[in-house]
Amino acid sequence: MACVYALFSDRTKKFYIGSSRANDAAMRLIAHNAGRTRSTKSGRPWKLVFEEGCPDYTAARQRENFLKTGQGRKLLKEKMLKL
Repeated sequence: MACVYALFSDRTKKFYIGSSRANDAAMRLIAHNAGRTRSTKSGRPWKLVFEEGCPDYTAARQRENFLKTGQGRKLLKEKMLKL
């Protein structure tokens, strides 16, 4: 089972949207905050603000691509306001 997740950086005020083959966004968050991911190194520390399980990695990538669109970012911002 795969997952799609969104991280938020208070430092940069930006989202990072990613997917994982394993259904474990918490482990990905640790990797991002440890600086092992080049694209998120400058925004540390990151907070996990959204996680969604998907039946397979293909579905997770499709959901990730949707969340990177304007409608998807709007959805994430609405969820962020609820936190």
